[in-house]
Amino acid sequence: MPISRRKFLILGAVTATAFAMPPFISLKAYAANLEQPAMNKVTLQVNGKPQSLEVDTRTTLLDALREHLHLTGSKKGCDHGQCGACTVIADGRRINSCLTLAVMHEGSEITTIEGLGMPDNLHPMQAAFIKHDGYQCGYCTPGQICSAVAVIKEIRDGIPSHVSPSLTESPKLIASEFQERMSGNICRCGAYSNIIEAITEVAEVPA
Repeated sequence: MPISRRKFLILGAVTATAFAMPPFISLKAYAANLEQPAMNKVTLQVNGKPQSLEVDTRTTLLDALREHLHLTGSKKGCDHGQCGACTVIADGRRINSCLTLAVMHEGSEITTIEGLGMPDNLHPMQAAFIKHDGYQCGYCTPGQICSAVAVIKEIRDGIPSHVSPSLTESPKLIASEFQERMSGNICRCGAYSNIIEAITEVAEVPA
């Protein structure tokens, strides 16, 4: 019996679909055999308090702070380590908490914006940001402040940057250093000059 071109194409498409789709029983077996998330316990020292969590090993430090400890000051911006909104201080150094896993920080001391100061007891950097209007929408501000606090410590610890004139001499607490070191914290509102003014004021106070 002759087969028209149209019927031939339909028959071919049906046959290809039948071979491409696995049987229903195979789909059920596949779903049943999916591995459950690997859970792991981790203890962090967050804002001076010990916190014990059991998290999926794929959980970022940012998600552990926000979703498990409900410390929502640290923001999720790009989630790719490009904007700095998630910046926290881990063992004295600033990090992008969206790029590191919580389980990698067993025993670490983590400081978030909540740990720096609260409305009734502001950290000097928080007060300076308010004084100099170092923010507009405020979404990036927690990361900006955490980074700014760590930047001053980096300079006082003698850690050079790309704009430091010497690798053997201690860098100075000056605007060019602040601008370079804060370049990983994006402010879409463009409050950069005010942010530098706030950092400069705090840096001028002796440690």
